[in-house]
Amino acid sequence: MTPMESTMDCKSKTIEFVAFCFEQYKKRHHLDTDQVMDLFEKYDVFSYLQEGYEPLHTQAAAYLVEDIEEFIRNRQEKK
Repeated sequence: MTPMESTMDCKSKTIEFVAFCFEQYKKRHHLDTDQVMDLFEKYDVFSYLQEGYEPLHTQAAAYLVEDIEEFIRNRQEKK
C-alpha cells in the first residue's frame, strides 16, 4: 500500500465512523437528519469525532452517543 492509499483508507474509515456516530445519535434521539446536522455543526461535533477517531472508534455505539451528549452539554454550558 502506498502512503497515498494509506491516507485515503484512514480518511475513509474516519468518515464512516463519523457517519456511524451521526446515525446512532439520530436514532437515539429520534431526530431527523437536518436536526442532527444543525446540532453537530453548532457544537462542532464533527471536528470532535474526527480528531478523536483513534480512541473513540473502538467504543460501543451506546458509549459514543453518551460521549457526544456529554460533549454537547459541555459546549452548551460554555455559552
